[in-house]
Parts: sequence; structure tokens; C-alpha cells
Amino acid sequence: MPRFSSDGLSLNYIDQGEGEPVVLVHGFASNLNVNWLGTKWVDSLVNAGFRVIAFDHRGHGDSDKLYDPDRYTIGDMAKDTVALLDHLKIAKADFIGFSMGARVAAYLAITAPERARSLTIGGMGARLFGGASKTDEIAKALEAPTRDDVTDPYARVFRVFAENTKSDLKALSAVIRSPRLPLTREMVGGLKIPVLIAVGTEDVVAGDPQELADAIPGSQVLPIPGKDHNKSVADQAFKDGVIAFLKERA
Repeated sequence: MPRFSSDGLSLNYIDQGEGEPVVLVHGFASNLNVNWLGTKWVDSLVNAGFRVIAFDHRGHGDSDKLYDPDRYTIGDMAKDTVALLDHLKIAKADFIGFSMGARVAAYLAITAPERARSLTIGGMGARLFGGASKTDEIAKALEAPTRDDVTDPYARVFRVFAENTKSDLKALSAVIRSPRLPLTREMVGGLKIPVLIAVGTEDVVAGDPQELADAIPGSQVLPIPGKDHNKSVADQAFKDGVIAFLKERA
């Protein structure tokens, strides 16, 4: 896969299809293969007539790894995303983020509004305002010698997922220990682009999607029926709803 440079790092990406550009921003402990290729998101968007760009965050997938929490802020990751746009000479794109990736995409849309045509916030509702929960427990779970040493059931889910995605556990621990840059209602309330909020009806991680929508004038909520946080990303209703949103936006 091709690579681009950002902040002294070499990051992995894909660029497929033709049409208006859509940038996919994956979640914590995931990567472009798990979040977007394996779930057929890339194929679905390319077949719908879009140019699709996805990348591995710093510390994830095949991108460079760092072990300093101060190098993993949401601002850093948003700057990486902008660097990819610059590398590809793309002035403006539609952004689809999932979970942590939704936070990154939202931060980018707020701080670099001239680069965002629309924003899809996937797997994230009102939790966008407060940040991740039990971060210390998750970090300790990632740092434990084995998954059997993790006693907190919530944190254990992250350890198991990180192992399943063949992630660098030390790098992910640094990510989860990074300084928090909370997004506020005032910040998201200033968004002037079309916004879609897509959350599984069984998702207990994301927080209330309607509460987030109430803070963003003109935003829409797309319920993903019967899906929890992890299963919602691959759901066909999610893909169909986003493609309809993008075509209506166009």
C-alpha cells in the first residue's frame, strides 16, 4: 500500500475509485483493513461512484508506532488526516468516522472547516462530549502480560479486540493515555456542513445520538437496528444510509 508523511511519521493509506472524495477514519485499536476493507465499506462506496480514501492512524495498522502519549492527541490525528488530503491534493472531502475516528473527523471539521464537505459520525453519540470512559483500566488491560490477567470485563473487551486486530499493545496504551481534547456542545454547534449521526440501537458505548444531534443544527440521526458498537460498523443499513446521505448532500 502507498504511504504518506505527517509529523515525521510514515502512514499507510489506500485510494480507490473515482468521483467525489470520501475519507474513512477508523476507530481505536482497529485499522483500515478491519474497519473499512473487510466490512465492504470501500467496495460499497466505490460502487456508488465515490473516490474512497482510508488510512491507518499513527500507532495503528501498518503505520508508524510511537510510545509517547503526548503524540496521540485528537489534534495530532486530525492533522494527519489533513496531511493525507494535502498529499493527494484534495481540497475538500466528505468524512466518515467511526468511534474514535468519528471524534477525529469531527475535530477536523471544526478546526479545518474549509476541508470538510460533510461529516458522518458513526458509533458516537453524546459520548463525543465526554471522551472515552475507564481509560486507565483500558490502558492497564493493554499493558497486562496476558488477557487472562485482565479482571475488568469492560477493559478486557478492548484487550481481546486489540489482539484480534494484531495491534501493537504498547502503542495503543499510549493512545489511550494521551491528553484528552474534549469536544463541547458549543464546538459542534458551530458546524455548518451536513452531519449524519449513525449509532446502533444496542450500542451502550456511544451515548445518546439524539442528544448529540440536538447540539448540531440540521443534523440527522440514522439508527442502526439491533446492532451494538462493534457490530454496527459492518451493517448494511449503515452503509445504505450513509450513501443516501452523501448522494442527497451532493
